[in-house]
Amino acid sequence: MSRLLHLLFAFLLLTTAAQAQTADDQYRLPLQTVLDQIQQRYGVKIRPDANMVKDKYVTYAEWRYRPDVEETLKNVLAPFDLQVTKTGEKAYKLKTFQYHLKTPEEGAAQLAYLASHYTDAASWEKRKAELRSCMWEALRLSPMPPRPASKPIISNKRQFDGYSVENVALETMPGLFVAGSLYRPLKARGKVPVIISPDGHFGNGRYRADAQYRCAALARMGAMVFSYDLFAWGESTLQFKGEDHRRSLAMTVQALNGLRSLDYLLGLKEADKTRVAITGGSGGGSQTMLLTALDDRIKVSVPVVMLSSYHSGGCPCESGMPVHLCGGGTNNAEIAAMAAPRPQLAITDGKDWTAETPQTAFPFVRNIYGYYGQTDLVKNVHLPAEGHDYGPSKRQAMYQFMAQHLKLNLAAAEDKTGKLDESKVTIEKEEAQRVFGPLGELLPANALKSFDALQALFNKSVTP
Repeated sequence: MSRLLHLLFAFLLLTTAAQAQTADDQYRLPLQTVLDQIQQRYGVKIRPDANMVKDKYVTYAEWRYRPDVEETLKNVLAPFDLQVTKTGEKAYKLKTFQYHLKTPEEGAAQLAYLASHYTDAASWEKRKAELRSCMWEALRLSPMPPRPASKPIISNKRQFDGYSVENVALETMPGLFVAGSLYRPLKARGKVPVIISPDGHFGNGRYRADAQYRCAALARMGAMVFSYDLFAWGESTLQFKGEDHRRSLAMTVQALNGLRSLDYLLGLKEADKTRVAITGGSGGGSQTMLLTALDDRIKVSVPVVMLSSYHSGGCPCESGMPVHLCGGGTNNAEIAAMAAPRPQLAITDGKDWTAETPQTAFPFVRNIYGYYGQTDLVKNVHLPAEGHDYGPSKRQAMYQFMAQHLKLNLAAAEDKTGKLDESKVTIEKEEAQRVFGPLGELLPANALKSFDALQALFNKSVTP
C-alpha cells in the first residue's frame, strides 16, 4: 500500500509541476524534482546529496531531456557545475564539476585538434616556445624569485651497502624550506649523474619503502638522487598545514622546489651536467612532465602512472595554476611531448587514467619525437594488469631506461638472470630521514609558519 501511495504522490507531483510550467516562468522546476523525474523516466538511481541540490532550480527543465540519460543529466547539471559518476548499472552519484578530468573520448579529440596545428619540427618548436613561455607565466615564476644565499642544511649522514644517505634542506625562498634525502654512490668514479625524484600522493611521503628502494638502487647504480617532500607533506608540515597542499600556490611552490633542488645538485663539483634525469609517480609524475617541459637541463625523464590525454591531476598542486589553459588549451600528453627529443619513458597501467595511453597519448608523443627522427628515444612500458603505484616492475623498467641513457650500472639493481634485485637496500625508519630533528626542533628561526605568510612573501617577491 505504501508503494502505491508513493507512486501516486510522485505522479501528482510531476503532473502538477508539468501543468505549472510555461515559457513565462522559463519552465522552471526544483533540481530535486527534475532528478526525481529523470530517475522515473529512465529507470535509474541517482544518489542524493541534499547540499548539492538545495535551493537550486532548473530553467527549461524538461526541454533539456534527451533519449540518452547521460546526455540528459549533462544538460541538466552543467549550469550548476555538477555532474555524475556512474557507480553501477543504471546507478549514478552526484559530484562537483571535475575541471581536471575529461572523458577519454574528449582527450582523444583534443589531441587530434592539437596535432592539426603542427606538422614538422619547426612548427612544433614554435608551439613549444609559446607553451613554455605561458607556463612560466601561469606558475608566476617569470621572473623567478631571488634565490636565498643561505647554505644547505645537511645532517645525519649514513652509509650502507654501496651508497650513503644524508638529510638535506634547501631554502628556496626566504623562510621557505624543502626537505629531502640525498642518496649518493659510495665508489663513484669521475663525474656523477644527477636525478631528482619529486614525490607523489602515495602516503608517508619520501619515507615509504618504495621511494627508498628506488633512490637507493639508483645510487648503487652510480647516480646521486635527491628525493624531496611535496609541499605541506613530510617535514613541510612543520611550516604549513596539511590542507595547504590543496591550494593552487602549491603547484608553484613544488615547481620552484624542484628547480632549486636541481640548482643545488648541479652546483656540486662532482655533478655531471650532461647526465641529468627526473622521475616520479602519480603527482610526482605530473611534476616530472612539467619540470622537463620547463627546463632543458633535464636530459632524461620517466613519468610514472600519470601520462594521460584526459586527466590533468586531481590535486591543485598539479592543476591549480592555469598551466593547462596555455596555448588555447593543452594537456599532459602535449606537455610530455615538450621533452622531445630528450629520452623519455612513460610507465602506465591498466587500472587508472593511463589505461588508454598506449592507444592515445603515447602515439601522439611519439609522433612529436618523429619530427626529430628520434622515435627510438621515447618508450612506453604498459602494465595492463597493474594499478596506480611505483611498484617493483615499474622500478625495474625505470632502472633499465636510466642505465641505458645515464650510463649506469644496471647489475647493481638486477641479479645475474636479469631479475630485479633490491635486496641490498636498507629501509630506514622515518625518524632517521628527518632534517630538522625528531620534533622539528632544528627548523631555522626564520622559517615561515603559515600559508598567509608564504602568500605575502610570494606576492612581494614575484611579479604577478
